Amino acid sequence: MTRVYDIFKDSCARFADRPFIHIPALSAAAYHDGAVDYTYAEVDAEITKLLGYYGKAGYGTGHRVGVLLENRAAFFFHWLALNALGVSIVPLNGEFSRDEMSYVISHSETDLVITLADKKDHVLSSLETAIPVITPGDMATVSGPKKPKSDEQISKDTECAILYTSGSTGQPKGCILSNEYFTYFGEWYRDVGGYCTLREGQERLLTPLPLVHMNALGCSTMAMMITGGCIIQLDRFHPRTWWQLVRETGATALHYLGVLPAILLNLPESDQDRDHKVRFGFGAGVNPKHHAKFEDRFGFPLIEAWAMTESGAGGCIIAHEEPRHVGTCCFGKVSDQVEIKLIDEAGKQVAEGAPGELLVRATGDDPQRGFFRHYFKNDAATAETWKDNWLHTGDVVRRGEDGSLFFVDRRKNVIRRSGENISALEVETVLSLNPAIDKLAVAPAYDEIRGDEVMACIVLKDGRSATEQLAREIFDSSCDQLAYYKTPGYIAFISALPLTASQKLKRGEMKALCADLIKKGQVYDLRSFKKRTKPKEMS
Repeated sequence: MTRVYDIFKDSCARFADRPFIHIPALSAAAYHDGAVDYTYAEVDAEITKLLGYYGKAGYGTGHRVGVLLENRAAFFFHWLALNALGVSIVPLNGEFSRDEMSYVISHSETDLVITLADKKDHVLSSLETAIPVITPGDMATVSGPKKPKSDEQISKDTECAILYTSGSTGQPKGCILSNEYFTYFGEWYRDVGGYCTLREGQERLLTPLPLVHMNALGCSTMAMMITGGCIIQLDRFHPRTWWQLVRETGATALHYLGVLPAILLNLPESDQDRDHKVRFGFGAGVNPKHHAKFEDRFGFPLIEAWAMTESGAGGCIIAHEEPRHVGTCCFGKVSDQVEIKLIDEAGKQVAEGAPGELLVRATGDDPQRGFFRHYFKNDAATAETWKDNWLHTGDVVRRGEDGSLFFVDRRKNVIRRSGENISALEVETVLSLNPAIDKLAVAPAYDEIRGDEVMACIVLKDGRSATEQLAREIFDSSCDQLAYYKTPGYIAFISALPLTASQKLKRGEMKALCADLIKKGQVYDLRSFKKRTKPKEMS
């Protein structure tokens, strides 16, 4: 099937009266609405109405429409209607600042924006060039694009969406994603099997993740669409009502990010902890110390996977079968559809068992099958990412004796102290267990003797005071879990971390921030406390 819309229509023909979209009451309340349920046939009727409006206005291949509809059912209606016409969508984050909104709309050359009414003024104020901005209630009067549609015939290679990835430095890059990118996601998830086996027409997948990102738009949506399942789309993650939602919605699977299990484990234990129908969770980044605890308490496996917007399902690797090596940052073994290499900084393959940057591509004649194709208007970044027909991920990974892959860190997050490579993520994972810490980031600080020193920038929880005593307590607790050279030589208490619009850490700004804090004397210097453990006598 060529289009995302074709997959929907096929499932609609087979599962017309089965539920496709469910917005539970607790999430719908955030939209000042009641619970929302749509069958495949009802969604098809909504799409048909929108097809009439967009088609009459002249939208087609070569056009892009910005979509700011949060995680509401209307997002799915507009996306599928536009996809049927060959129109690409540009998902817009409602949390964007004016400048961020302006950049994405302008850079993507968006022809029209469909937005929530309460965001319309914000969108209008961000426009550099006048384009139509409408709300879902304005569709009967939607105006046409300034340029005619192209003569391109809709195919698997037709652009389906541009997703802007929040880089750690500079402006975000627009990933061009084709129809095949999305249809392949559905096919991959349908066929992966193991713990993630999907039962046709039976699954109810719950996700709190935003539709402006790949996981919800490409992965969970396509998985349910191709198998006749139901998407339970939350407005966001609500810890206190999470298990209530899981039970009330009859969820059989859920998607998560690493922070979710950590928060849920902090909830009081209940005799209802296993009172649910969930068979598996699908995600990435669970704290190794939390992985087994979560599974033991709540009674289902957290299936760790590796992917990125650029890789799509074409390069996805998943620990969906045993051995999963729970609690080790393992994300599975390479399938027959994926090739990998692990390389050092010189581009040479690393020794077996050694960490190296993960390079991925699809097997066969098309190494980009299922992947993003290129960054919009950024040939240099595309060439760097797709160097030698390998997707360079920037993730440092090692391969175990049984072929399992283990995440180590982002390459640029590796701190090199006195010849030792230290994972910033590893240090962050240990420090994050301290109850005084709300948020933190670990980064390299310049040291004229050791090259780099480990520095922790910490945002404290409300009610905690930044004192030298607390800094020492945090340092001392880390000594029990880290080799001496990995412990923080500097600790700084700050009010906020530098974050992107999607709340990702701007790693690229951390080194400069560390240098500035040290220069201003706004750090606690703990380097003198970092000492080797004296060797014990042999007994």
